[in-house]
Amino acid sequence: MTRPADGRPLSVKEWRLNLYLSEHDPDTTARIVLDTGDNVLESCAEARRSPYDSAVPEIGDELAAGRALIALGRDLLRAAAGDIEAVGAPEATPPAPLWSPRE
Repeated sequence: MTRPADGRPLSVKEWRLNLYLSEHDPDTTARIVLDTGDNVLESCAEARRSPYDSAVPEIGDELAAGRALIALGRDLLRAAAGDIEAVGAPEATPPAPLWSPRE
């Protein structure tokens, strides 16, 4: 086990993330369930293929999963901000946005 310079063991946690994809052409839905051991967070997102595009299921999977992961990231940041506020500690700097305004 790797140890910090002061010799104490590192704290190790495992969070379980399940990603479920369902396809109903032309729609793909991604559902993510994150179990931290203390809390469970869930996010969902969709992708829709244009009727003018070729059917490439992997693209719908990637878009839906990526969007669901971004949504989960926002939820985690909101949860952290709420926890920071709850313990009375001011947040030093606002977090950088995870996405551009066009997304």
